[in-house]
Parts: sequence; C-alpha cells; structure tokens
Amino acid sequence: MGMDKVKAIMADVDGTLLCSEGYVTEKTVKAIKQIKEKGILFGLSTGRDAVSCQNLLKEWNIEGLVDCIVGMGGSEIDDMSLGIQKSSFPLDGELIWEIIKHYEDMDLNFCIPKDGILIGYKDDEYIKLLSKLDKLPYEVVDFHELLKTPQGKVMIICNPEYMDKVIERSKTFSNPNYKCASLKTASILYEYMDPRVTKTNGLKEVMNLHGITLDNLLVFGDADNDADMIENAGIGVVMSNGSEKSKSVADFITADNDNDGIAVFLEAHGIVE
Repeated sequence: MGMDKVKAIMADVDGTLLCSEGYVTEKTVKAIKQIKEKGILFGLSTGRDAVSCQNLLKEWNIEGLVDCIVGMGGSEIDDMSLGIQKSSFPLDGELIWEIIKHYEDMDLNFCIPKDGILIGYKDDEYIKLLSKLDKLPYEVVDFHELLKTPQGKVMIICNPEYMDKVIERSKTFSNPNYKCASLKTASILYEYMDPRVTKTNGLKEVMNLHGITLDNLLVFGDADNDADMIENAGIGVVMSNGSEKSKSVADFITADNDNDGIAVFLEAHGIVE
C-alpha cells in the first residue's frame, strides 16, 4: 500500500507513543498535529482502559489531538470524534477466580483495570509499581464482590525475571467451561482476556465507523499484543525497541520510542514534513 492511501494512524501507547519518561515528545506532538491538519484520523490502540487514557491525554501532551481510543486490547471503543462508546467480550468472574487460583502460590499480584483505576487483588510492591509506571491510581478491593460481575480482563503483575515462570505456569491452565486467551503484554504484565478480543478487531470496528478499511490504516506498536494489528493493518510499523514477535510481522521498523520513532517514520515517508 502506498503512503498516499493512509487515512488513519493508530498508535500503541506504552513503549511506542510515550517515551520512557511517560509523555509524547515535542517532535512527535508536532507530527501528530500535521497528520490532523491533513485530515488523517489519529488514535490510540492500547491495553489500557479508555477512561485512564482520557484522563492522561493532557499529561501526555496530546490533549485535543486524539480522535478515538481502542482500549483494553480491543474490547473497548471510545470514538470522541463521533461520540460513540462501546465495550464487548468481558471475562466471566468465575473464570477470573480460576485464573487467580492457578497462580496464587506464586510471587505476583493480580489487577483489573477499570474506569481509570487499577483494581488490585492485594496491596504490594507490584501494584504500586504498575500504578507508578502507568500513572494511574490503584485501590485494593474484595475480589469476591468485584467478580460477581464480568470484568474486561485480568492482568498478572510480576518481576521481569519472573515472567518465564508465569508463562510456564500458563501452559497448564485450562477451563472446559470458558474460553480465554493469554499473553505477555509488557515486561511485568501477563494478561488474560476473551480470545475474540484483539486490537485488530477493535480497529476494524473503528475504521468501519469512519467508512474506511484496515487497508487505509497505518499502525505503530512494540509488544507481542501489537503483532496482530501490525500484521493486519495496511502498513504495520514496529519501534526498534519492539519484541521479536512484533518485528517478525512488521512492514517497517523505525527508531525507538525515546528517539521519536513515530515522527521519524512519518517524515521519512513524506506523510509529515
């Protein structure tokens, strides 16, 4: 696909759009403003929930520049330009309990992102770390109450060097009554969600709302949970700090998130000046 066909640009947030310090740098903000002036749709496609993104747009330096958010890894859509909000495919509470029990003897914590807050299973260094990294408040609640209703997803938080043990344990989890999919989404995060939830499916819905297709979409990502959208979008770009899985399906690899990878790519391909 030629760059002239690009009608929408969607970016993952952590490790992609945000620099390591947790904001969008000046050069990339300038590039986003130019995209918007050209009438190209700009949005976020992230594992974070949409409300938490909305609350942080100002701190990220992109307030007023985001048309739509595909949140929770694809199960949430918040299209500000059209005033449309949707969410789909939450996980059953009983299934989340089964997942918790499967890992409970391990050195980790569980968290459910909801309405801009991280809901923690217990108060420990892991939930505090995630709260600090994501710049989100956290609260610890009684999961017996919380899980009486379905929730968007459940995240396991652990030390990066402990992640291999979590992945190993995940291989022995199954539940005949429910389907769920799981994957590592960050160095400290391993997530479970409904298998129908993918960033691609969320993006497809947003593109439909705007009368365009995935062929007109340019995406930027870095982690394993970005691989599906990188592969399925018209043009898929991975940051040089990206995972091997995401790089293996990319059309292009750009500079890392601390060196304006998004702006560098858009300039190199004549989308912005």
